[in-house]
Amino acid sequence: MTILDFSIVGLYLVGMIWIGLYFSKKASSDIDSYFLGSRSLPWWVLGASGMASNLDISGTMINTAFIYALGAMGFFVEIRGGIVLIMAFLMIFMGKWNRRSEVMTLAEWMKLRFGDGIEGKIARLIAAISVLVSSTAIVTYFAVGAGKFIGEFLGIPPFFGLPSQFWAATLMILLAMIYTVASGLYGVVWTDVFQGFLIFFTIITICVISLVSFDIPDVFSISIPLRDGGYQAVETTKDAWTNFLPNWRVAFPENSSYSIFNLFGLTIIFYLLKTVIEGSAGTSGYMIQRFFAAKSDRDAGLLSMFWTFLLSLRWPFVAAIAIMGISLGVKRGQPIQDPEAVLPIVINTLVPVGLKGLLVAGLMAAGMSTFDSVINSGAAYWVKDIYQAFINPKASEKQLLLHSRMASVLMVIFGLFVTLAIKNINDIYSWITMSIGAGLIIPLLLRWYWWRLNGFGFALGTLGGMIAAIVQKLVFPNWPDYIIFTFTSGISLIATITGTFLTQPTDDVVLLNFYKKTRPFGFWDRVRCKIPSDKLQQINSENRRDIIAVIFAVPWQLALFLTVMMTMMERWDLFGLLLVLFLFLSFGLYWFWFRHLSSEVKIDP
Repeated sequence: MTILDFSIVGLYLVGMIWIGLYFSKKASSDIDSYFLGSRSLPWWVLGASGMASNLDISGTMINTAFIYALGAMGFFVEIRGGIVLIMAFLMIFMGKWNRRSEVMTLAEWMKLRFGDGIEGKIARLIAAISVLVSSTAIVTYFAVGAGKFIGEFLGIPPFFGLPSQFWAATLMILLAMIYTVASGLYGVVWTDVFQGFLIFFTIITICVISLVSFDIPDVFSISIPLRDGGYQAVETTKDAWTNFLPNWRVAFPENSSYSIFNLFGLTIIFYLLKTVIEGSAGTSGYMIQRFFAAKSDRDAGLLSMFWTFLLSLRWPFVAAIAIMGISLGVKRGQPIQDPEAVLPIVINTLVPVGLKGLLVAGLMAAGMSTFDSVINSGAAYWVKDIYQAFINPKASEKQLLLHSRMASVLMVIFGLFVTLAIKNINDIYSWITMSIGAGLIIPLLLRWYWWRLNGFGFALGTLGGMIAAIVQKLVFPNWPDYIIFTFTSGISLIATITGTFLTQPTDDVVLLNFYKKTRPFGFWDRVRCKIPSDKLQQINSENRRDIIAVIFAVPWQLALFLTVMMTMMERWDLFGLLLVLFLFLSFGLYWFWFRHLSSEVKIDP
C-alpha cells in the first residue's frame, strides 16, 4: 500500500462517517425512525442495502477459499449459508408475511403470534436473547475476517499482548460504529447504497483484470488446511476445477479441515434440506429488518428480487480472485497455503497502485455494511423487547435512543474479545450457520405453519437449541455439519413439542388476529373456518401460487449465480446450459409470482 492507496481508503472512511452523521438528526426523532427508517425508504434502497449487508469480508474470504480449494463445486458448499438461498423464500412469501406483521423485531412479532400474556412475554424475551447471542456471534465472525483482511494491508503490530488481527478489526469496527450508532437505519441503508456502488466497481474491476490477464493452467496445485494448523498441496486439472457438477464423493485427507465434505453428495443434499427448512422458517436480525421496513407487499417482493440480482455479482468476483490466486501460486512455484488468505494476498500482490486502494476501500465497504446492519438490528432487541418491554415500559424516546447506542457498543466489545478464541473464519461461520442456526430453526419454522405451537413451546425450543449449540461448540467442536445440525435441531424439536403439549393452546382470538394479518399456509383449520368463504378462496389461491413459485425460485437463484460465475471460468458450454435453464425458470417466476405482486387480500379486523 502506497500513500495514494492509503489516501483513497482515508477519503472513503471520511465519506462514510459524513453520510452517517448527516442522517443522525433524522434518525433521532424516535426508535421507529432509528430502527426502521419510519417505513418510508424506497424498495431499491432497501434491496441495495440488503445486498451490501450480505456481501461481507469474512463471507467473501470463505467463499473464495472454497472456490479456490474445490473449484466450481465449492459453490455448493455455500448452500449452507453463503449463497443466501433464503432469499428465494423471502422473495416469494416470507418477506411479505413478515411485512404484514407490522412489528419492529422478531421478538415483538411474538406478541402478535402468542398474545400479550405470560406465554407471549416469555417467547418475546427468549427470542430477544437468542437474537442478541447470534448477533454477537456475527460480530465475532465479522471481526475475524476483517482482522485477517485489514491486517494484510495495514501491518498493525501486536501490542498489549493482543494479536495484530484483533487491533485491525478494532480499528475498522470503531470507524463503522461512529455512523451506525449516530444515525440508525437511515445511516445504515444510505451508507450501504454508497458502499454498494463502490462494491460494484470493485467487482467489475477484478473481473476485467482476471479475464484479460489471467488464465487457468491445464494442471495446477491448490492448498487445503489441516486440523493441526498446517496445509497440504493437492494437484488438480482445469477441467475438474471448472466443472460445477458435484461428485458424490471427494477424497480430502482425513486430517484435513475439509474432510467433513468427503461425502460430498450427501452433504449437499443435507445443505439443501437445511436451506428449505430455514427458508420456510424465515429469519431474524438484520435481514428481516429490511422487510419490517418495507412499505407494501409489492415493495417486499421487489426489494428481494433486486437484492438477489445484486448478490449474484459476488460469485464472478470470488471466482476471479480464486483464478488469480491459482496463477500466483503457479508463478511462485507453490500454491497459496491458506485458502482464507487468498483474497487479501491476491489484492496485495497482483493489483496495481491506486487501484489497490479503491479495491481495499470497496472490500472494507462490504465488511462495514454487514457490521452496521447487524449492530443496528441487534440493538433493537435490547431496546424494544427487553428494556422497554420488561425494565422501563415508560421510557422516553431519549432514554430509548440512549439504550440503543449503549447496546450497540456493548455487543461490539463482547464480540471483539470472543475473536481471541477463534482460529479461523470457518470455525465461527460453521457454528453460526449449522449449530446455533439449527438450534433455532424448529420453533422458527413451526410458528408460521402450526396453530398449536404456543409461546411456551417456542421459548423452550429456542432455549434448548441455544444450550445445545453452546454444548456442541465446547464439547464436540469437530463433529461433521450434518451431525451438528441433527443434534441441535433434534434437542430443539423435543423441547418445542414438550413445552407445547404440556401447556394450554394460544387463545383463539390471538390466533385469528394473527392469521388475518399474515395469512400463511399450513395447519390453520382451527381459525380458517372463521374467515369469510370469498376471502378464504383468495387466500388459498395466493398460497397455491406461492408454493408453486418457490419451487421455481430456488433453482432460479442457483442457476443465476452459477451462470454469472461460469463467465469467469470461461466454460461457455456450461454457461449456455445454465442460461437456458435460467430463462425457463424466469418465465415460471413471472407467471406464478411477478405478475401477481400487486395483489393483496384485504380482511376486515
